[in-house]
Amino acid sequence: MVMTGEDRVTHTEASNFELASYLKEKKQLVEAALDQSLPITRPEKVYEAMRYSLLAGGKRLRPILCLTTCELMGGTVEMSVPTACALEMIHTMSLIHDDLPAMDNDDYRRGKLTNHKVYGEDIAILAGDALLSYAFEYVATQTRNVDYPNLIDVIARLGRTVGAAGLVGGQVLDLESEGRSDVTVDTLKFIHIHKTGALLETSVVSGAILAGAKPEDIQRLSRYAQNIGLAFQIIDDILDVTASSEDLGKTAGKDQLAQKATYPSLWGLEESQKQAQALIDDAIAQLSPYGQAAQPLEAIAQFIVARKN
Repeated sequence: MVMTGEDRVTHTEASNFELASYLKEKKQLVEAALDQSLPITRPEKVYEAMRYSLLAGGKRLRPILCLTTCELMGGTVEMSVPTACALEMIHTMSLIHDDLPAMDNDDYRRGKLTNHKVYGEDIAILAGDALLSYAFEYVATQTRNVDYPNLIDVIARLGRTVGAAGLVGGQVLDLESEGRSDVTVDTLKFIHIHKTGALLETSVVSGAILAGAKPEDIQRLSRYAQNIGLAFQIIDDILDVTASSEDLGKTAGKDQLAQKATYPSLWGLEESQKQAQALIDDAIAQLSPYGQAAQPLEAIAQFIVARKN
């Protein structure tokens, strides 16, 4: 049975947990930390371009997941804020580069002109490169009160997530699959596990590692994250078909124009929604040992499948 958006809201309210308030509070914390993390210096143009995209808004889901799992595992916000900021820097880099003419060639992101439309392709590429390298510097120099082996593990995971074994590998296969009619569900799953899911998984797991979580907790949270990551992409594919450009904050219908393989194109809209809900149900099942403490993660999972942008 597929839950409706109304059902999910009722479920969240019944647990006496207000997700909207939680996300608002955490987002404000992340926004302030990001603003502080990147002052403008010389050469001003590239710093302005970096800040333009980094501070352009968005759900801030990845840094919030990092903060949330760190707290769930007994850590503090202070321990995880640098990594949370780095995750958003990496995510922002991926959006800047994804929007370039050589990639997905998009004019709008988060309701604003894309970076290369404002600063030019050359500066956009360099701004993305600078955000990526700064993310690692920021984690390494700003993290406090974390055991060094845990910090090194997080840095290594960030590197793997963004490289050929993660985001870059998924993007390469995504580009190679454009216009092809023989793309399988397995190939599509591989693309999105690497291109979208890997960074979401690292967001969840890194917060737990910073707090010194046990291997069995990391395994559970990894499965939770893998499920919400794939569900997130399925919903993205659905929204590209069903939502307006105004709602999305980016150009709607781009997948079909680019002849991309998507879950709706392979399964149809109804089956895609069912598959996304099944993934969310499994994700929530992983949280059962944590009881009420896992309410934020459960509500975030429900939000992913009910979101409209």
